[in-house]
Amino acid sequence: MKTCLIVDDSKVIRKVARHILETLDFTVEEAGDGREALERCEDKMPDVVLLDWNMPVMSGMEFLKLLRQRGHGDQPKVVFCTTENDMAHIRAALEAGADEYVMKPFDRETLHIKLQLVGVA
Repeated sequence: MKTCLIVDDSKVIRKVARHILETLDFTVEEAGDGREALERCEDKMPDVVLLDWNMPVMSGMEFLKLLRQRGHGDQPKVVFCTTENDMAHIRAALEAGADEYVMKPFDRETLHIKLQLVGVA
């Protein structure tokens, strides 16, 4: 079974994403900010991270840069999941090592397509 770490400071978003991912046969872990997410990745690397951009403590972008700097290459796959929709944000996320980008709010079909695109669904 594939594993996904949902990183978002919103409990509601985490709950919705968890429900969708579990219907897609993922084992799901959660983190409320980038620092907690890094700790979870160090304990056990997930197959994919669903990552929010704007969070307290450590932003999604800070998390992604640190994760990639630690030599994990292209693992895990990272899908940014955010309300930031301008091309500058999307380009910055992809350049920092994100594999895909999905806009909030998202539905099951959209998320499933993005997970297929990165090769984990």
